[in-house]
Amino acid sequence: FFEPNMSCKYNSVVELPVVVKETRSHTSAILLAAAVGLAAATSLLALSQSATQGGQLFVASNLKTNTLTRPIQHVVPRSPAQRVQVYGAAQVASVEQEHLVYGTQSVRRSSLFAQQTSWFKNLVPFTAMIAGVALLSSAFRVLQRQGQPENIAMAAVASDVEVGSASKSADAQDNIRNIAIVAHVDHGKTTLVDKMLEQSKVFRENEQRDTRVMDSNDLEKERGITILSKNTAVTYNGTKINVIDTPGHADFGGEVERILNMVDGVMLLVDAREGPMPQTRFVLKKALALGKKVCVVVNKVDREGCDPYAVVDTTFDLFVALDASEDQCDFPVVYASGFNGVAGYEPDALEEDLTPLFDTIIKYVPAPVVDVTAPLQMLVANLDYDVHKGRICLGRVQSGSVKKGMAVTVCTPDDTCRNGRIGELFVYSNFKREAVDEVFAGDICAVSGLADASIGETICYQGEPFPLPTIAVEAPTVRMTFMVNSSPFAGKEGKFVTSRNIKDRLDRELERNLALQVHPGDSADEFIVCGRGTLHLSILIENMRREGYEFCVGPPQVITQEGENGEKTEPFEECIVEVAQEYMGSVVDLLSIRKGTMVDLTTSVSGETQTVKYRIPTRGLIGVRNTLLTASKGTVIMNTIFDGYDAWAGDIISRANGSLTAHETGQVSSYACTTAQERGILFCKPGDEVYQNQVVGVHQRPGDLAVNVCKRKAATNVRSNKDATVTIAPPKQMSLDDCMEYIVTDELLEVTPKSLRLLKNPKMDKNARKR
Repeated sequence: FFEPNMSCKYNSVVELPVVVKETRSHTSAILLAAAVGLAAATSLLALSQSATQGGQLFVASNLKTNTLTRPIQHVVPRSPAQRVQVYGAAQVASVEQEHLVYGTQSVRRSSLFAQQTSWFKNLVPFTAMIAGVALLSSAFRVLQRQGQPENIAMAAVASDVEVGSASKSADAQDNIRNIAIVAHVDHGKTTLVDKMLEQSKVFRENEQRDTRVMDSNDLEKERGITILSKNTAVTYNGTKINVIDTPGHADFGGEVERILNMVDGVMLLVDAREGPMPQTRFVLKKALALGKKVCVVVNKVDREGCDPYAVVDTTFDLFVALDASEDQCDFPVVYASGFNGVAGYEPDALEEDLTPLFDTIIKYVPAPVVDVTAPLQMLVANLDYDVHKGRICLGRVQSGSVKKGMAVTVCTPDDTCRNGRIGELFVYSNFKREAVDEVFAGDICAVSGLADASIGETICYQGEPFPLPTIAVEAPTVRMTFMVNSSPFAGKEGKFVTSRNIKDRLDRELERNLALQVHPGDSADEFIVCGRGTLHLSILIENMRREGYEFCVGPPQVITQEGENGEKTEPFEECIVEVAQEYMGSVVDLLSIRKGTMVDLTTSVSGETQTVKYRIPTRGLIGVRNTLLTASKGTVIMNTIFDGYDAWAGDIISRANGSLTAHETGQVSSYACTTAQERGILFCKPGDEVYQNQVVGVHQRPGDLAVNVCKRKAATNVRSNKDATVTIAPPKQMSLDDCMEYIVTDELLEVTPKSLRLLKNPKMDKNARKR
């Protein structure tokens, strides 16, 4: 076990080679303990024979964590005078009990000092025998405490192994590939995954299924976008491919950031006509920073007006701009049509299915390199909930294996640990969760039974808490104030209306939404909610509304920071607008008024559309989408991405027109609407219930105007003539996104399960609103 004739000098450290054993029975555990005791006696004897002036010995082992916690140290003072000076005459003259650590028992400190006499050489072997017996008895106590052992290992600490960790050997799981599909919004990620599932025989031939099956959330189906990252798995030629579908919108970039820790490669989809877009740059930057292998898929090659080869060149330029390595720039390219389910290595030579895509994944995406014999480490990357199973934690097993019913420790890098037990264990197979008994390192799984586990925490083998680095995402840039509904109609339509209900719901959202932050407001019934954009916050508001919550929200505001010299800075974004050439003048005027700076202007090959790139403050983008749609007759396409903080750009006029407010509480009448609609565009129709200071329309001029939309015609017999026929214009339908873009500083949005109402902030008086 040990090398003989080890020389010891003053303050030198003798480090012993590593010895790791595995046992599966009581007998082998006892034999191992005896071997360790004999090794300890031999090592102490070797040290005593080589010592010339006596010394101090320390032996420390920990059978519970299966690792030696300290190296054996041999410190030899040069002379008796130095020993007296360092340790004191009383300590030098006494022989104390040897320093041992038995399992989880308390540490007993002692020292052994001896003069250069013959009795020292006789005492050390005798002490070593006592140490061996003590280690053997400690092993018996560990076996009695833990029952049948699964894995008991004793190891000395080697010079090239960190103290407290065992030696690990990494192996590749060749039958597993973990990949994430990332792209800009509407570039065809979810549609391509549908075809991958279909061609992998996941569904029966006669099975009815919806399009975009990965978008299972109601809001995702309604809006046609992916909001949450989702897992699935397909099998191709005996290899399991774990596929993660990610959102493409910039506001949900936090979903992409947290799942990149689970995969070994990414499939970057690029539209064959549009090329790399803002979100393409964002997700590619994150993947390259983590060293992930990137496979480029040029999608929609059957689209009219596309140029696949030019898109590949532009993508390569993007790799270079992001400081990709030489190996990363040598990326494989596959041309595909996700809608038709075909792919190929050339855009004009597509095969009949997605075989080239699957082959590229197997060939270029590396298999997970893990150690299945090491202690368990699993980073929680997502959370789900089941009515019967409770909270479900999703993540990739980084090392070791996880078993059903296994005792584990949930911990964070700041040494906050707590014990738990795995309830049920699932893996993803054929678009569903499949219950299993054990999952090995390299695979993605879901576990239940850990009711308090959160995203970013590590599930470890109990007794060996080695947490992984937590998941970090970029900070939010927009905030809104959530508060208790204080309108005259408060409590009539909602189920959860108190501040406690709202706080509990926001706390639950924080558990799985890493890009969200919640801070206390100015009062007990206000909460400052920070997100990555207005769409990010609107999804949260819509979900709470559908769950029965009733509350009010303030206007979106940007989160400012302080610069290096103390100046005020605000977030800026890169805005790319594609519009018909005839409307480009209106787009340029609108973005310039909002403090935008033009960066680039290009014209399409056909000459029908132009694409302009602006760098604009985030404040200038709040409320601009509807204005651009109106100016371009609904033909504009706008994409944005966060571009960093810069100096405050000055005042920006977000809305030129004022609001029409209700003069009194009551029911809207058709008689009053005939005169009120001459003042602007109404949001209400006859028969609606309104209250005083509720916003009922858009004023045609700057400034607010109170109108009486509840006024009724006097019922007298004086008027005998027939009323003139008056046409009432239909009210403007305001969606949640429209309301969030419309409100300004002195206005609030009342959100209930049935209604969306705009009102003037009751905490601001009339004079304050005018200012």
